[in-house]
Amino acid sequence: MTNFDLNQIPPSVAQNLIRMTDEEFNRLTSFVKQKYGIDLTKKRTLIEGRLTNELRKRGFTSFSQYFDVLFKDTSGTEFVTLLNKLTTNLSYFMRENEHFEYFRKHVLPNFERTRRGELRIWSAGCSTGQEPYNIAMYLDDYFGPRKRSWDTRVLATDISMNVLTKAKAGIYMEEDLKDIPPAWRTKYFNKIGNNQVQVCEQIRREVIFRPLNLMEPFQFKKPMDLIFCRNVMIYFDGPTKANLVRKFYDWTAKGGYLFIGHSESINNDNTKYTYIQPAIYQKKG
Repeated sequence: MTNFDLNQIPPSVAQNLIRMTDEEFNRLTSFVKQKYGIDLTKKRTLIEGRLTNELRKRGFTSFSQYFDVLFKDTSGTEFVTLLNKLTTNLSYFMRENEHFEYFRKHVLPNFERTRRGELRIWSAGCSTGQEPYNIAMYLDDYFGPRKRSWDTRVLATDISMNVLTKAKAGIYMEEDLKDIPPAWRTKYFNKIGNNQVQVCEQIRREVIFRPLNLMEPFQFKKPMDLIFCRNVMIYFDGPTKANLVRKFYDWTAKGGYLFIGHSESINNDNTKYTYIQPAIYQKKG
């Protein structure tokens, strides 16, 4: 769940920022909105604060000089750097635990009755990996010995290469496990020193991390049985969110589910999903 920092820039720091002209600001925010769906039109000072050091480090004295390089780069490297500078990532284990309880008590028993040996689960906006690893732990705990008869690998995607690199490593601080059941801490994590733990290899193998921009067309071999996209769409405007939900619906298998964040909502009049309970929707049929 890659998010945009909502903290204010301290006044002492703001005085030393490289300022954007209206034209520069409009050019950047329009591009980011079109390319990534993120609305930054109220985050001018935050953008300046996040990018000023990058510009100074590279010898730029204005955003226009930076844009000359940014928009001419065809490799995509510059835009990855831009996103890594602008985004921060809030994610933790057992977040919005009501989702996982519904997943364990209702979704998995339903799928075990109606699916044949394969579940396709997608963590969209996976940030530093806690969500997809959490899903994999629930799958392992639910199926137990039956797991060997199922392919339940989880697809985890994000636009930030920085967070995907961290997520693949699966290394966290011990205090990050405070909400994990004690038995799971022993079963699914290994201590590696310096108050750090690593997700065990068995669970790491169950998660496939890939870069993906939610604004671009999805290209999957099969529809998804369950899509987690939690606390991502709060940064999109109404039309962008509605369009993304339609794309999710088109790529959800019949009987499949969409889980969104509890601070998010879907207009029931504009979706074919059936409302199940707060932040949980199903594609009936």
